[in-house]
Amino acid sequence: MREIVISKNEAGQRLNKLLMKYLDKAPSSFVYRMIRKKNIKLNNAKAVGNEIVYVGDVIQLYLSDETINSFRNEDGQNADDVKNNKFNPEIVYHDDNILIVNKPVGVLSQKASKDDYSVNESVIDYLLDNGYMTKEQLRTFKPSICNRLDRNTSGLVLCGVSLMGSQELSRVIRERTIEKFYYTIVKGNMKDVQDVTAYLYKDEKSNKVTIADSVEEIRKAAGDGGYDKIHTVFYPLRTNGHYTELEIRLITGKTHQIRAQLQYMGYPVIGDQKYGDRETNIFFRQNYRLRNQLLHCGQVEFMDVKGGLSYLKGRSFSAFKPLMYKNIEKDLFE
Repeated sequence: MREIVISKNEAGQRLNKLLMKYLDKAPSSFVYRMIRKKNIKLNNAKAVGNEIVYVGDVIQLYLSDETINSFRNEDGQNADDVKNNKFNPEIVYHDDNILIVNKPVGVLSQKASKDDYSVNESVIDYLLDNGYMTKEQLRTFKPSICNRLDRNTSGLVLCGVSLMGSQELSRVIRERTIEKFYYTIVKGNMKDVQDVTAYLYKDEKSNKVTIADSVEEIRKAAGDGGYDKIHTVFYPLRTNGHYTELEIRLITGKTHQIRAQLQYMGYPVIGDQKYGDRETNIFFRQNYRLRNQLLHCGQVEFMDVKGGLSYLKGRSFSAFKPLMYKNIEKDLFE
């Protein structure tokens, strides 16, 4: 017989879902059959499968070790989690429920193929290496990031490290009770605050978006496809007449929203290979070896946060800009 003691990371899940993670190679029919036959119990009592498990609950598996092991991956993580280009994450904040990381340029937020090593994997390794969770716990709950940045955008990524933390982070992001501020340097002289509402259509084949001011315009671009209404506020911080540094309040968060909107407005982000100005990019590549957009998610603020993360209400967290950004910033504006 084997017991699973429920920790805070696993609490709040349904029993059947937790068992399907623990016995991750078993068909669901096997799990339900074992529950019906009382070979799997919850707190030494007959279970149905839809019970919610809480901290301290104990699941009893009246199965042989050979049977259990045959329905589990050998590793605590998925077998395809290959660690290439491993790096140590820069931790900005960590508590029992959430973790905030400063993502470097060139790193994926989540892996796109099985051999990728992303922020997600680095967070899991950090939690394991520092004793915040065990491989056994990782079988039934896997920490996951709740917001994504493009590979070549740096800055703050939020991750749930408990089930409650993941659920609550996703909720407050969806309800927009977290404010996110980005920083960038654009070509052009922006003097005034720009509070912009527009429409965005994404072409999945080219992974590129189109911006329009009106519904009629975006419908022409989208055809039968869908589109999104977007809202962004641009605050000029300083300008030298040729380039402007901006603080950007991201109210909606859609693919390439900031970069495409700025290009549409006539202020392309320097270094942006997809939406930027070619001659500007050549200049910064030759003089600074800049090969990516200079865009950094530098601050998040927890506003009117309710529920499980209400203890974060009113708090803000910041991430240092990359060295490349600071060097260009200094040369242009100081």
